[in-house]
Amino acid sequence: MHLRNSRVLILLLSFVFISIGTGAQSQSSSSTPTNTPAPPSVPAGSSTTPAPQTGQPSTGTQPVDPPSGSTQQAPQQAPQSMPGQTPSDRQAPPPQTSNPPGQIQTPPGQVQTPPGQEPPPNTDEGGFVFKAEVQEVMLHATVVDDKQRLITNLDKGAFTVYEDGKPQAITSFRHEDVPVAMGIVIDNSGSMREKRDKVNKAALNLVKASNPQDQVFVVNFSDEYYLDQDFTGNINKLKEALEKVETRGGTALYDAVVASADHMKRNAKLQKKVLFVVTDGEDNASRETLEQAVRRVSEENGPTVYAIGLLGEEKQRRAKRALQVIAEKTGGMAFLPRTVDEVDEISSAVAHDIRNQYTIGYKPTTPRNVPGYRTIHVDAKAKGYNKLTVRTRSGYYAGQERAASQ
Repeated sequence: MHLRNSRVLILLLSFVFISIGTGAQSQSSSSTPTNTPAPPSVPAGSSTTPAPQTGQPSTGTQPVDPPSGSTQQAPQQAPQSMPGQTPSDRQAPPPQTSNPPGQIQTPPGQVQTPPGQEPPPNTDEGGFVFKAEVQEVMLHATVVDDKQRLITNLDKGAFTVYEDGKPQAITSFRHEDVPVAMGIVIDNSGSMREKRDKVNKAALNLVKASNPQDQVFVVNFSDEYYLDQDFTGNINKLKEALEKVETRGGTALYDAVVASADHMKRNAKLQKKVLFVVTDGEDNASRETLEQAVRRVSEENGPTVYAIGLLGEEKQRRAKRALQVIAEKTGGMAFLPRTVDEVDEISSAVAHDIRNQYTIGYKPTTPRNVPGYRTIHVDAKAKGYNKLTVRTRSGYYAGQERAASQ
């Protein structure tokens, strides 16, 4: 996943640095005394860094890197077109950067934190800091009664957590509105053209109705996916990113979800994580499978997924199942409205759900170095309630991610 138009910026910066270097070399040569021996010439056959290729037509965007952990590797010879692209859409390989393969490139002007150091605090918003214990598994749980009403007045003693069927000791418990790291992942394929205005409005209303200290990024996807805005709390920046509508190509939903989860895992500074996904069709362009996408969002302390499917009758069955599986495995919800007019109301319900969750931490009795998938079940019982249902993630792959700072 790349930022749009970053190739043009890289070429311009390269030209400036080359010009400066050439000028400095000329000045040095003119000031060298005549009796000073000239530097040795470069031997024939020695290697020099080639300039980036520019012979192929460019659309102003970069090709997509495979998501981190993808089972397929990018070809090394020549770039291939994505599904749905014509030969004129193919682009020259991007110039090499310092970013590791598969990672989203650092936005221009953003300072990259050296490995092993804590990133600088975000200056867009105020500081909300909470250090989770390194060994804790963190759950974000929604509780409803038998009439599907949210229950928000329970204490720690009402909950029992089970991992692989064994009760676990709860080591931390909170019930308050904490800021979240949120990814807004919106379908940008051709069939979304008439729906994007209302979807964009709903996405912005979701942000406005959430915690003001939330950090949000925007990914638009069709058969490719782009990070059009990195983490920010600035509504105007998010609005601008959502308005980058192209409505072309296919639907690489699974790839976009995997890449967004990877970006969140590497860069989110908040422990609570959410992906808000909107699509109107079945995936038809991803390298990743549904099973691979589910595994990625099911990693330890991974994101909760809320998905909206604006689906037609002919594709509803498989697409509906995909959205429901991704959402339910992570403790989120899948919504299947009849019309796009319902999306704004759904986004308000999602914001309400996020802001009224319990945060439960526990230290697993099974050692953390034991690999594999672990199931989770949470019960809640309290006087005055006949039946309470707890919605949270159904399990996780151990050791994939340590609890981050919140």
